[in-house]
Amino acid sequence: MDKDRKMMMFGLLLAAFTSSVFAGEWKASVVSSLDALVSSCVVIPCSFTHPEGILPTSKLRGIWHISNQKEQRVYHEDGSQVLDSFKGRTKLLGHLGQNNCTLEIIDIKDHDNGPFCFRIELTPSSTGTLEKFSFVEECANLKMLPDPLKPKLTHLKSAIQGLPFMVTCTVAHTCPSHVPKLTWSRGTADGIVELHREIHAGNWEIQSVLTFIPEEKDDHSDVTCTATFNGGRTSSETVKLYVKRTENYNHIIIPTVAAIGTALIFAVFIIFMVKKYKNRIAELQAQEGSMWNRLSRLSRR
Repeated sequence: MDKDRKMMMFGLLLAAFTSSVFAGEWKASVVSSLDALVSSCVVIPCSFTHPEGILPTSKLRGIWHISNQKEQRVYHEDGSQVLDSFKGRTKLLGHLGQNNCTLEIIDIKDHDNGPFCFRIELTPSSTGTLEKFSFVEECANLKMLPDPLKPKLTHLKSAIQGLPFMVTCTVAHTCPSHVPKLTWSRGTADGIVELHREIHAGNWEIQSVLTFIPEEKDDHSDVTCTATFNGGRTSSETVKLYVKRTENYNHIIIPTVAAIGTALIFAVFIIFMVKKYKNRIAELQAQEGSMWNRLSRLSRR
């Protein structure tokens, strides 16, 4: 009997343990610090778990508030409960049913430092109990950037006339929902390739590669890349283009060919004249021989 009782107790303990594991716990993962460009936007990555396991978005309510002040809401599905200074500027980008609590803030003000904390509320159960939890230990702080970051330009030291040349423009940002737009002072859309990628949590970069064929007239000209951020702020970077001319030997080849051609023509002319004079001399000699023979016959008479 004691053995059966021990087995039963062990089974109950195991069931309690496994149920708590599979049900999950109140836990959130939030990027703790991000740069935010004033007048632009920022996206704060966020994910969470709760004890009820998987629930549809309709049975979950996500709230963002300032620090541990739960009434200082910066996001709520009921906009009337949001602080006046944040109304119309925040929204959830993720689906709560997929444990995604990512927050977007637009039109960043220089006082939007945070810390911003996420709170989850589960729809009341049949018993009427409202389960809720504020993750005040996992909050996001924003570092205000008064001016936009400048793009970074990379390229070979010099271009070669007539050969493809590439310039890469890269700028970092923290608002993947409104990616900065990169434009060039020259080139066409056919010669531009863009790449957008996440460098690390919450930090992104947009990259534009310009390819063109430099000409001699492009030497010492400027190539400029301009980044336009959400909100209209812009920043630019310029590189001066140095074009190496391809080796051109026409100034040597043409005079040389002309000289050789002239020499050949002159040589042919000389040969022709020499041959002509030789023939003439031979004719005169023949005439002289004939005259001498006649004179010889006359003298023998």
